[in-house]
Amino acid sequence: METNETKNLNRLKELTALYFKTLKPVNNNQDDYVIQIKVANYFELGCIITDLLKLCILALDHDMTNIDKKKNQAINVSLILETVLQFFPLDEMEFLGYVGEVFE
Repeated sequence: METNETKNLNRLKELTALYFKTLKPVNNNQDDYVIQIKVANYFELGCIITDLLKLCILALDHDMTNIDKKKNQAINVSLILETVLQFFPLDEMEFLGYVGEVFE
């Protein structure tokens, strides 16, 4: 008969395999991970990068006067938030809920 600790450990291993999906190891190296974001094309990726840079400049300088005036300089905050939402480890948060149940 399995001990309670062995059952808990096996359950944690199962849950880890099911829910830890946000970070993926690089070349099976446990010290380096990658996270993927979904973009429609290179243009959307460029928009994300430039909006992030503009947002950082605005945060540092509190104005956008030294940015090139020729192009639309509005920061697409919605696009930035959608990208950040992709980083949020929702599966891992669900896992933590199950871990709490196992050890209650």
